[in-house]
Amino acid sequence: MSSSTTRASDPGQRAHDRPVLLHSLVFLDEGEEVTVGRADVDGYAVLPVEGAGLLRRLEAGLTPGEAADWYESTYGERVDIDGFLDDLDELGFLRDPGEAAHSPAPVRWERLARMVFSHAGAGCLAAALIACVIVMLRSPSLVPGYHDLFFTRSMTVLELVTFLGQFPLILLHETAHALAGRRLGLRTRLSVDRRMYYVVFVTEMDGLVTVPRRKRYVPMLAGMLTDLLVLAVLVLAADVTRRPDGALSLAGSVALAFAYLTLLRLAWQFFFYLQTDLYYVIVTVLGCVDLQGTARRVLRDRLGWALRRPVPRDDLASAHPRDLAVARWYSWLLLVGWTASIAILIAGVIPAATHVLATVFDRFAGSGPRSASDLADSIVFVLLNLAQLVVLAAFMLRDRSRRPGPRSRHGRTAN
Repeated sequence: MSSSTTRASDPGQRAHDRPVLLHSLVFLDEGEEVTVGRADVDGYAVLPVEGAGLLRRLEAGLTPGEAADWYESTYGERVDIDGFLDDLDELGFLRDPGEAAHSPAPVRWERLARMVFSHAGAGCLAAALIACVIVMLRSPSLVPGYHDLFFTRSMTVLELVTFLGQFPLILLHETAHALAGRRLGLRTRLSVDRRMYYVVFVTEMDGLVTVPRRKRYVPMLAGMLTDLLVLAVLVLAADVTRRPDGALSLAGSVALAFAYLTLLRLAWQFFFYLQTDLYYVIVTVLGCVDLQGTARRVLRDRLGWALRRPVPRDDLASAHPRDLAVARWYSWLLLVGWTASIAILIAGVIPAATHVLATVFDRFAGSGPRSASDLADSIVFVLLNLAQLVVLAAFMLRDRSRRPGPRSRHGRTAN
């Protein structure tokens, strides 16, 4: 290979009179900072304007020595060009001679995404919501409520509806995020994760950090918009499947049960301390980078001060100034949110679960008559709940063994 370029893998042997090899990079100017990264591997970093300018000179073909001279003439100080190149190498921006410069491959479903998230798509959503409101105003019984969940006395069927049955709708929510991201040409991925004691589906959109802020809101809110459409369709389905006497059919009852669960998922998005869709909207509006991580460190330091334990002076030194400013008050909301979740678990979830389990086990140990169908129903119900606990425990064990790593900002949504 030609020796006219500097190797990325030998920092100590870099020459300042030969250009460096860089991967294909994307830049997004955001005032005093510039987001830079590789779209082919979704690796990004936030650089100051002067650092991004220096990187752009290297990308244009200047040698490290020439780029350092440009930096000194522009900003009036000498830059540590070797240290800068080491940082670029650590970020994975440099490549060795012979290594191909990978460009991001075209994403699939981009054309479909542009059709779905278009003015016509927005018009369909608005029409469905208006029709839904009209139907509910005309027939208040079609307004989803908790009583709609109890359309059968079989606890197994209820469990399947409230747990397994809504998985396709949750996946639809996350698929909407992924599709909206692909509309912008971003690589998106679906995965499963945990938020406190909730198991959630997650859409990863790390490339969103390279998109102008005004274009980020549709991918972030696509899941909630889809939930609104699902809610409207389910209510309308319950209306059109009613019996001649106006009573709900079984299909309509099931539709309203799913509609109520969809309402709960929409309400859950306001638990932004669990890093839901609205959390990322807030982060984008406030211009933060890693608000959740910084707020946690602020809380940890406050706890250390309260307990008179030593707190590292540089614990927040690496935090972004905007994150630090917002975390001063957001950390209290984070604490309130965690406390509320624990209180709901203790005061609401555990007593309700205890009552249900007591009812189930009474079928096994009670002295009254017990039918074979009731016993089978109870056995399946217990097995389904045990399966949920096993899945949650598996995620907790995985999280304990997983090493924390850097993540891009605004890159994940959860439901």
